[in-house]
Amino acid sequence: MPYLPAGFPDGAWVPDVVIALGEQFTAHGHELSLVGGPVRDLFLGRSSPDLDFTTDADPDQIIAAVSGFADAHWDIGRDFGTIGIRKGDDILEVTTYRAEAYDPESRKPQVSFGSRLEDDLVRRDFTVNAMALRLPSLTLVDPHGGVKDLVAKHLRTPGAPEDSFSDDPLRMMRAARFAAQLGLDVAVEVRAAMSAMADRLEIVSAERVREELVKLITGAHPRQGVDLMVETGLADVVLPEIPALRLADDEHHRHKDVYQHSLQVLEQAADLETDADGPVPGPDFVLRFAALMHDVGKPRTRRFEPGGAVSFRHHDVVGAKMTRRRMQALRFDKDSIKAVSRLVELHMRFYGYGDAGWSDSAVRRYVTDAGDQLERLHRLTRSDVTTRNRKKAARLDRAYDDLEQRIAELAEQEELARIRPHLDGEQIMEILGISPGPDVGKAYRFLLEHRMDHGPIPEDEAEQLLRQWWAEQE
Repeated sequence: MPYLPAGFPDGAWVPDVVIALGEQFTAHGHELSLVGGPVRDLFLGRSSPDLDFTTDADPDQIIAAVSGFADAHWDIGRDFGTIGIRKGDDILEVTTYRAEAYDPESRKPQVSFGSRLEDDLVRRDFTVNAMALRLPSLTLVDPHGGVKDLVAKHLRTPGAPEDSFSDDPLRMMRAARFAAQLGLDVAVEVRAAMSAMADRLEIVSAERVREELVKLITGAHPRQGVDLMVETGLADVVLPEIPALRLADDEHHRHKDVYQHSLQVLEQAADLETDADGPVPGPDFVLRFAALMHDVGKPRTRRFEPGGAVSFRHHDVVGAKMTRRRMQALRFDKDSIKAVSRLVELHMRFYGYGDAGWSDSAVRRYVTDAGDQLERLHRLTRSDVTTRNRKKAARLDRAYDDLEQRIAELAEQEELARIRPHLDGEQIMEILGISPGPDVGKAYRFLLEHRMDHGPIPEDEAEQLLRQWWAEQE
C-alpha cells in the first residue's frame, strides 16, 4: 500500500496494482500515469471507483505491455485508444495520449493520438480533472492549477471553455454535475460559454446526457446542479419542463414560486433517504427525480379562478404523462420510467386526508396503488410540504403520521402489500363453469373491489358473493 509523498493529504495512498502497472509499462519503455478523477479524489480524501491511466503507448503496445500481467484484457474502446484490463478484482482502463474534437454536425468524437502527457491534460474537461500522477515515481503533474482550484472549490477549464465545449458538448453537463457532486462554483467564463453554447448539447446522444443527469441528481448538492442547468439554458435542451416551472408564477404572487418549491422538495426528499439498510437507501434517483418533476404539469393546467385564486386541476396526471415522455426521450429503462411517473401521479393523493379522514377501503387503495413505491411515496408526500405556515406544516405532518399508523395497523390484520381478490382466476372459472375470457376479468375486478371496500372474507362467503354477482349479470 504505497503512501503518497508530501503535498498530498496525510494518509493518502494508491493501491498496489497502480504501482505494479506503472512498473510494467516502464519495463516496456513506455510512460504511464494515473489521471483524472482518481487523482482528484486523492485530494478529496476518498477512494475512486475507477482507475484510469494514460500512456504514450498505442493500443497494440498497451496490449503487449500488459501481456502476462493482466488476467484479462478487452479492446472494445480501441478506436478511442482505450484498452480495458482486469487484474485480480481490479478493473483498469489505459488510454493512449490523445486529443479529440467533435464535428459540428456529428455525435462522435474525432480522435487523434498524441505523444506528451501535457498535451493530453490540456484537452481534459476541467482543471480539477487535468492532474496526473506519473508512475511508478508518484510524481504529481498539475500544469493548470487543479489542486488550487479544488481547494478553492472553483471549476475552470484548462484552456478556453469555448474550445473545451466545442470538443465535447457533454462537458457542459459535466460542469453542472460537478457543481452537484462536489459543490464547486463554476467560473464566470465557464458559465458564459455554457449559456452561449447550450444548443450544442443537442448533438450529444440521449444516453450520454442521461448518465450525466443521473449523476447530477444523485449528487450531494443536486439543487446547485439543476439551478446551473436552468440558468445557462442547458435545461431547455435536456429538461425543458423544469425551466417552464418559472412560467407558472404570476406577477401578483397569488401562489408560491413553483420552480423554487420544486428545488426545495428535491432537497427535502434527499434528506429523507435512508442508510443502506433502510427502505429507501440514498442517493435514490427515482425518489429525487420524482421530487424534481412532481409539479411539471402545473404550467399546462394553471387556471385563474373567479376571485383571484389560482388552480392546477389534474396537474398530477398531466405531470405524470409529461415525465414519462421526457424519460423516454432520455432513454431511461422502463422500470425507472414507471416508478418515477407513478410517484408523480400519486403525489397529491394524500391531500384531504387530514380534513376528512379515510375509510379502511381508501387506505387499502392508497397502498395498493402505490405498490412497491409506497416507501418512496411516503417520503415524496412529506417532502412536498414547504409552507412557511408552521401550524399548517405541523397539521399535515400529524395527518401523515396518522395515515402511516393506520397503514401499519391494517397491515397487521391483512397482507396489505399484496392485496388480491377473495378468489383467483382458476377458482372463478371453476365456480362459474366458464372458460378464460372477458367474463373472468370482470369477475376478478368485482371481487377485488369488494376486497378493497370490505376487507377479507371467508372463501365460502366469497363464493356465494360471486354466484350472486354472476346471476345479476344475466
